Amino acid sequence: MSKARASGGDLRWLSAAACLAERGRPLSRPNPAVGCILVKDDRVIARGWTQPGGRPHAEAMALAAAGAMAKGATAYVTLEPCAHDSARGPCCAGLLAGAGVAKVVVGANDPDPRTAGSGNAMLRGAGITVVEVEHEGCAASLAGYLTRSALGRPFVTLKLALSLDGCIALASGESQWITGTAARAHTHLERARHDAILVGGGTLRADNPRLDVRLPGLEARSPDRWVLTRGDAPDGWQALRDPADLSALAPAQYLFVEGGAHTAAAFLAADAVDRLLVYRAPIVVGGGRAGVADIGLGSLSDAHGRWRQVDRRTLGTDTLEVYARTR
Repeated sequence: MSKARASGGDLRWLSAAACLAERGRPLSRPNPAVGCILVKDDRVIARGWTQPGGRPHAEAMALAAAGAMAKGATAYVTLEPCAHDSARGPCCAGLLAGAGVAKVVVGANDPDPRTAGSGNAMLRGAGITVVEVEHEGCAASLAGYLTRSALGRPFVTLKLALSLDGCIALASGESQWITGTAARAHTHLERARHDAILVGGGTLRADNPRLDVRLPGLEARSPDRWVLTRGDAPDGWQALRDPADLSALAPAQYLFVEGGAHTAAAFLAADAVDRLLVYRAPIVVGGGRAGVADIGLGSLSDAHGRWRQVDRRTLGTDTLEVYARTR
């Protein structure tokens, strides 16, 4: 049987489902945050996303909201519907088939061996048209889950707050504040989207940071606190010995690294950074402390080709640049 192809409309609805999936991050752990939109006659009839703790799944939420209207609809799902029943509920491929949907458009195949193609096969076996798409937006919304599946570690974002000349502090160590209030608020939003947050032992000793989320309504979304250290972690913290071994952070699907310079260098040298957030303030420090310590490059050519800019925006007087790794 030849596979059905995605239309422009299919891609548009998948993009919407990927945005919807973000509502489940990171509360859905240990399950991935998935989005599902049910469409009939080019109109949304229901939508759902993975709930806290991983259940109900996105498809189950959308189908429950649609009721009988799901019959004949098209389901847009960011991740291949699961094919295995569990004690917490039936599989989503079975639910979609039972609801009588006519078509399912899948934005990313599931690497979980319990599904891994079986979900799509189950749907096709029920006479449902299945469209498989390698959708960039869906993959981005599932970055934590896909990275954990492929590499056995969380998806890592490194945050740097720098002056125009690349400093994170004065030579004396004074660093509050390099960036303004809008950039700092955005940092707190990023914290709320991560399972865990990490600083180095030097930052912990010097600043004793809270590393919580201080945005109205999101205070309960503060991530687990980790410190990069060879010693013991204080109460309320957990210790990471080596950035090259992030398996200790299981089951975290997303890690936010806030520095300082030696911690940033350690993660970069270990090739354990997937995304860079560079908050750049319009100030020149001159002779201050560099944002990143030596990462052991043998030549300048080794620094090229590692990153591509995927976003750039203004936050008050500051600028945010977002980079994704290219290899």
